[in-house]
Amino acid sequence: MPALHAPPSLIRSLLYVPSPSLSLSLRTLPLFLVTKLHCFNCSQRSVRTVTAMSLPNATSGESSPDHVAGKWFSVPELRLRDHRFTVPLDHSVGLKASSKISIFAREVVSVGKEEQPLPYLLYLQGGPGFEAPRPTEPSGWIRKACEEFRVILMDQRGTGLSTPLTASSMSQLKSEVDLADYLKHFRADNIVNDAEFIRVRLVPDAGPWTILGQSFGGFCAVTYLSFAPQGLKQVLLTGGIPPIGNGCTADAVYKACFEQIIHQNEKYYQRYPQDIEVVREVVNYLSKSEGGGVQLPSGGFLTPKGLQILGLTGLGSSAGFERLHYMFERAWDPIIVPGASKEISYYFLDAFDKWSSFDTNPLYALLHEPIYCQGGSSRWAAQRIRAENEGKFDAVRAAKEGRPIFFTGEMIFPWMFDEIHALRKFKGAAHILAEKKDWPPLYDITALNNNKVPVAAAVYYEDMFVNFKLVMETASQIAGIRLWITNEFMHSGLRDAGSQVFDHLMGMLDGKKPLF
Repeated sequence: MPALHAPPSLIRSLLYVPSPSLSLSLRTLPLFLVTKLHCFNCSQRSVRTVTAMSLPNATSGESSPDHVAGKWFSVPELRLRDHRFTVPLDHSVGLKASSKISIFAREVVSVGKEEQPLPYLLYLQGGPGFEAPRPTEPSGWIRKACEEFRVILMDQRGTGLSTPLTASSMSQLKSEVDLADYLKHFRADNIVNDAEFIRVRLVPDAGPWTILGQSFGGFCAVTYLSFAPQGLKQVLLTGGIPPIGNGCTADAVYKACFEQIIHQNEKYYQRYPQDIEVVREVVNYLSKSEGGGVQLPSGGFLTPKGLQILGLTGLGSSAGFERLHYMFERAWDPIIVPGASKEISYYFLDAFDKWSSFDTNPLYALLHEPIYCQGGSSRWAAQRIRAENEGKFDAVRAAKEGRPIFFTGEMIFPWMFDEIHALRKFKGAAHILAEKKDWPPLYDITALNNNKVPVAAAVYYEDMFVNFKLVMETASQIAGIRLWITNEFMHSGLRDAGSQVFDHLMGMLDGKKPLF
């Protein structure tokens, strides 16, 4: 597919699916004139029902044996309360039969609204493998949401305070087979099960709630729509509409995303052309060093292909270009003694170590490809698709030929479990997960075709992480979805302009924004 280039002007097309009876094909319409989507029929898929555990009438804030509510505390202009829930590791066998884990959720309201009967909004964080935000003040989308909602910030299982899977805690599982078997329970299906478990215990009368899903959190929200729509009042998605095909869709994701990554690299070097030579010099230095790289302060090993993963954050988020450029500004130690050899700086190596969160959030690397799998294995999809593009992404070859070095994007490669110190101990489990075939379904297309829950989604036209073409294919399968397509923001739109993004999406659902 050709690279998608947005015009300079802001794209503001709003898409609405009022009825499955429409027969317009999305692909036959001009991109910027699209106003309607058709929900195409598809084959029946086996349905996994997400069922919340039964209990007496749920009352907001009450504690029970599997739910402990804390006391209210304050940050400026906000009141917060912590909740801890004991849930089964494996929801399919129930709370009594399964081993248990803890799920942490933080309730947030504006000061003075603690006892008001506000509707609930659950936030699902991006990732996989990252905890919910910790509010320190009323800002961004949280400030806006607290004007009318009781916000629930849930640490997804394995993150934050929800039985976190850290480098140290996972060492308790003595074999790589045991670890891989444990990790299979930490995908979107069980995250949704946890959310339903919490909803019926927290929301008065076990009523439905609104959910806001960012990035991978949006993937979880589409799983929620597939298997537990009875728990949903409305859904907001920001940069998070997943591919929903059978097997493993990771191949399709990386094939599409590599094209956008090339475009982002070109944009970066257009902004900072002086970095072409700087990056090339760093690659030459690494490739000519003993062993093809240098030792990192963390104990890892930096090679040319390792250097390229800086694109994961540097190319795909607001201010990422600037951060990347400022990092390469200090790539080299100064020559303070005439004749001293040129050395890569400790500052640069330390900055590289701190650029990612693999040491604190290893779940991201371990489950990054499995989140795309339904009844099929990933088989290290990013590595295989990269091999097809190696002519453009071979850093050493590009340096020899005098070409710009292209950074890679949101991809996990098997060699990272050798070169990144924090991931080395998980190499065996990662390979087991990459070959696992019997992943359960994450989406039900028939259910999505017949969706009745109001859904509004922010789709970022130049999103490097969630490909526009694949997003539109999935959106055509979700009945009633309304899309706000914009090139004003990148994937980090909710973080960068949260109040604006949240307000726009809510306006699409409450009638403040026109349907066409």
